[in-house]
Amino acid sequence: MKKNKFNNKISNFYKKKINDFYYKQSKIKKLRSRAWFKLDQINKKEKIFYSGMNVIDLGSYPGSWSQYVINKIKKNGNLLSCDLLPMKNISYNRFKFIQGNIIDKLTIKKILKHFNNKGVNIIISDMSPNISGISYIDNYNTIKLFNAAFNICKKLLSFNGYFLIKIFQNNSFSKYIKKIKNFFLKIKICKPKSSKSYSKEIYILAKKYLIKNIIKD
Repeated sequence: MKKNKFNNKISNFYKKKINDFYYKQSKIKKLRSRAWFKLDQINKKEKIFYSGMNVIDLGSYPGSWSQYVINKIKKNGNLLSCDLLPMKNISYNRFKFIQGNIIDKLTIKKILKHFNNKGVNIIISDMSPNISGISYIDNYNTIKLFNAAFNICKKLLSFNGYFLIKIFQNNSFSKYIKKIKNFFLKIKICKPKSSKSYSKEIYILAKKYLIKNIIKD
């Protein structure tokens, strides 16, 4: 009986996925995932990308956000993507992928070395921890990822730069805002239409980084 309930849950999950509008559109457009639409909807509203930007994409696998970015930064931009999982190459002269954990010092050093202390205009992150279902563990792991991403911001983000990161609505939400609000001119909360209504995911968009000097490692 329990096995049948489990199988029914899996079946319902895949039925919802296959019937999802954005999933269908991602297949039609040959995108790497439906997450492409989330970034597109945020950008159309907030106008965060432009030609020639230096961009870091954290938690980039399978690469749909990176796909989106290269079409916005054009030929004179730079994109560095990073994820624990291997990601297929993107055909773009100024693209680099680093496989690694952004919590590890070695991965951070590789990212810093790539930009050689040049300012990064925007850092985007669609990272998510492996969800255990145990709230305090999931919250702890989400905070760790958030702190690691913000640490990279403090080392590489240029003056007036942007920081876009996915978080989850929970008791720690105010902590995220409190941690970064004094570093940016404006903080916005985004919930793109393509983000599933039942999902607790939301995006913090921090605009206009106020620190003028890049902090060296």
